[in-house]
Amino acid sequence: MSYQIVFHPDADREYIEAYQWYEKEKKGLGARFERMVGLHIQQIIDAPENYHYSKAPYREVATEVFPYVIVYKINKRKKLIFISAIYHTKRNPKYKYRK
Repeated sequence: MSYQIVFHPDADREYIEAYQWYEKEKKGLGARFERMVGLHIQQIIDAPENYHYSKAPYREVATEVFPYVIVYKINKRKKLIFISAIYHTKRNPKYKYRK
């Protein structure tokens, strides 16, 4: 049984804002960002423990090309992956870890 994904509301907002910003900068770039994030989220679903801890219990995976990391934690009992942030790497790291 695979894991269910749940986004923190701020992570969802970060994702949408990043998509819109990239799409505004260059037509199609937002879609490329969306595909990259989607690919990594699918990889997290397929093997959530493959990625390293950034600050336990949070793990993260960097997106190639774009300066973002996907920060998440796993609830094995509920088969849930909680996406804490779609986080731009130039921002203050204290905002990566949300409950």
